[in-house]
Amino acid sequence: MDIKDIAPRLPTEYLRYFFAEKDIAPRIFDKVGKDGTPHMISNAVVVEHMVNLEDPEILRNLENTLRRIDFKNGDVNHFLEHLAGAVVAEYERQAA
Repeated sequence: MDIKDIAPRLPTEYLRYFFAEKDIAPRIFDKVGKDGTPHMISNAVVVEHMVNLEDPEILRNLENTLRRIDFKNGDVNHFLEHLAGAVVAEYERQAA
């Protein structure tokens, strides 16, 4: 799965354009859950989880963070790795 293929389904115009235009190298993030279970999550899976975001404040904060990273020519994958931790936490919450 490629991030550019996910981009058209993202909930805001900014996110759709951002992820469609950026050449973000595929990455796999190794995360460890609270119970010690290892998880391997791709950056595309992290972006896929953004498709279902509805909270305007969360979306605004996400966009603002991406704007700051982009302005400073930062590595978006560092931020996506951070968000991968939230994906793991949500998975564990739902599995409980």
